[in-house]
Amino acid sequence: MKIKNLLRNMRNNPLLWKYNRLLICMVSFTMFINLSCGSDQAVKAPADVVIAKSPEEIEEKIEEQLKQSIDFILNNGDKMKDSTVIPHIDALNKVYTSGAYQPLWSDKGNWLPRGDSLFFLVSKAKEFGLFPSDYHLLPLLAIRNKIVTDTVARKNVALWARADLLLSDAYLLMASHLKYGHFDRDSITVSNDSLFNTTKQVDVLKNGIVQGQLRSTLESLEPVHQGYKQIRELLPRFLDTAQFREYTIITFPNPDSTAVYGEVAKRLQEAGLLAADWNPADSATYTKAVKTYQQANGIRTTGVAAELTIKSLNNTDWEKFKRIAITLDRYRQQIPEHMPETFVWVNLPAYQLTVVDTDTVVMQSKIIVGAVKTRTPVLSSEITNFITYPQWTVPYSIIFKEMLPKIQEDITYLEKQNLMVVDKYDSVVNPAEVEWNKVTRNNFPYLIRQRQGDDNSLGLMKFNFRNKYAVYLHDTNARGLFGKKDRALSHGCVRVQEWEKLSRFLVRNDEIRYNPDTIKAWIGRQEKHIISDFARVPIYIRYFTIEAKDDKLRFFDDIYGEDRFLADRYFKSKPIS
Repeated sequence: MKIKNLLRNMRNNPLLWKYNRLLICMVSFTMFINLSCGSDQAVKAPADVVIAKSPEEIEEKIEEQLKQSIDFILNNGDKMKDSTVIPHIDALNKVYTSGAYQPLWSDKGNWLPRGDSLFFLVSKAKEFGLFPSDYHLLPLLAIRNKIVTDTVARKNVALWARADLLLSDAYLLMASHLKYGHFDRDSITVSNDSLFNTTKQVDVLKNGIVQGQLRSTLESLEPVHQGYKQIRELLPRFLDTAQFREYTIITFPNPDSTAVYGEVAKRLQEAGLLAADWNPADSATYTKAVKTYQQANGIRTTGVAAELTIKSLNNTDWEKFKRIAITLDRYRQQIPEHMPETFVWVNLPAYQLTVVDTDTVVMQSKIIVGAVKTRTPVLSSEITNFITYPQWTVPYSIIFKEMLPKIQEDITYLEKQNLMVVDKYDSVVNPAEVEWNKVTRNNFPYLIRQRQGDDNSLGLMKFNFRNKYAVYLHDTNARGLFGKKDRALSHGCVRVQEWEKLSRFLVRNDEIRYNPDTIKAWIGRQEKHIISDFARVPIYIRYFTIEAKDDKLRFFDDIYGEDRFLADRYFKSKPIS
């Protein structure tokens, strides 16, 4: 009655009614928000200890414990009570719900054989090029040790439920990484991790359990590319002899020579070549230790820790494993599930071009690739044509960074480099008529081209393929550079030593018009021809620093520092064990 009278008085007073109506709305909205938030908060966190007196009671209680744990994770940002992330909780929810919340990896306080098998797979994840710590190894190991050593813990249903969820999620994580890799997607990624949706995850988990072949189910998700398989086959052998421990990584190049001296000394101490109480002022002992290391590792014995020595010191077994993991991930992400029958493969760190036809390597060639400051990009395309006696139009970046200062200093530079200046109408301009001291990046209405012939930077042949970087394959007028070990020397294009063999391969199916003698005759007569009427050949330019050859793993220099970047970004904090 009092409330009715209050409402009647409020309506009789317009200002009071307006004010209180607003107040009522605010209170109602606040109550709605509190109730909504309360719906999440109402999900109780699972208990840490739920003791069962018998195996039968474990079976009874684990159903409730699994359901409560899953509900909590779903309402807690995909996290367990201790903030452990369970990224595949939606799939796990479906699997456990359909199975009446029965454990998948244990039964009545005992591990099932598949539970032991999965834990073993997780602990041996390095054999797949994976890091065991990514798959809940440490918490799983802690639970298993606790159950073995503590009879009370063995009766703790909460531990069994937690272990079950961790194992299930670990299996799906391994499946995802083996199929789609770890790294962020980029322009050449061909694997599509969005396909690994909840339905697919449920199928993968159920198939592994039903078939009883957990390892083979995981292996079926891996790439079938021969290069990948060869590395995977040799990886266990590498792991058998590897010595994993933390070592100091020496920063190089580093203008601070004192810092380099200190880091090298620490690294030598870690290797047992320099005493722990060594005095930094004792340079003679330091030099002797450096020589000992150089001698043992096939490096010229100078006693000076220069580039080769520091690279070797940094190339520990743990760093090698990271590079193996990175290379395997590149295969998972960057290589199509089924490669074309014919393709050109360019591996930048190996300085090698390979042509594959019907699973057979039909030719290989040394290559020269972009320097560190002008890197050759990774890409996928198709070779569309090749040109005899090509003419090089100098990119503006090279004109302004390299050529213009030399031209302004001495105009004869153009003649010496076989260069000519042309205007927008493609007419040759007398360079003496150009006021080179007034030319700027924003005021340069010309092109600079190199005349055709042996003196041309493109050499005698150029191979084109569509790409946004304006790079291509070509011969070179500096053929002596193929004798160098480090061949990261170009402005970004790829120079091919066996360009003639490559051209023959491209037109191999039309030898009537394009037999070797015809192409040789064109070159001999210095004739420009564009040959495009052949089947386009896919080309893959990639950055793979490891390959398997002669039953061994070969490690190439990380010429652009790409491995180091990825290792620091994704694997820097990974525990070795």
